[in-house]
Amino acid sequence: MSVKKHSLSVIVITKNEADRISRCLESVKNVADEIIVLDSGSTDDTVAICQQYTEHVFVTDWPGFGKQKQRALDKATCDWVLSIDADEALDEKMQAELSKLLAQPTIQHDAYKLPWGVTIHGKTLKYGRSARAVLRLFKREGAEFSLDEVHEKVIPVGTNFGKMKGILLHYTHRDFKHGLDKSANYAWLGSQKYFRKGKKSHGLLLALLRSMWVFFHIYVLRLGMLDGSIGFLVAMRYAHGNFNKYAGLWLLENDRS
Repeated sequence: MSVKKHSLSVIVITKNEADRISRCLESVKNVADEIIVLDSGSTDDTVAICQQYTEHVFVTDWPGFGKQKQRALDKATCDWVLSIDADEALDEKMQAELSKLLAQPTIQHDAYKLPWGVTIHGKTLKYGRSARAVLRLFKREGAEFSLDEVHEKVIPVGTNFGKMKGILLHYTHRDFKHGLDKSANYAWLGSQKYFRKGKKSHGLLLALLRSMWVFFHIYVLRLGMLDGSIGFLVAMRYAHGNFNKYAGLWLLENDRS
């Protein structure tokens, strides 16, 4: 077995994830030197389950995604940080690749993107929304999160990015209803974020055209059609969510929220 040369903090934020958090933490427990969990008031067994994996479990208020992840990052102490969501898990190949990376005397890149595998309705998609990689692994020193209410981003030190092998499995929602609720919530948070930043909707017609573009981009350009019926459902859900985001922004602009 390779000896680690670099330490790893895993950070995760939670709320009512008792049915999914074990899968997430099981996938990182053998590569993490510390696991840090920030819970924002779960009413199920999330906290108790997390405490089986780590002593670093903190219960806090909810300031928004970006601020909460920054709080978790502030508690990290290791050389590198892996930011993972409660509905995600590293597949076995990525676990092995991460162990190899941390055993290298020198790590070539400043941060790494992880190929995303949206897993929904029993199917792991290969195209569409899964045809991208997300930046989740980075050097701790100097890194920070954007403080956005939703769709926050890691801002690492340096721009020399690598790409890991394997898949970051993303169990994006529990069932169809949960997907609808999550899409609506993210859309409204996006509306508020854009309004706060002074971004303009330019009307409902453009909101419709934007949503049509999102569908075309995911389903055609990113080949979501090759994921079959589930790929179609996913493209439609993102298109609908995008319309709702700009419709909400238009309402806020006109003080009709």
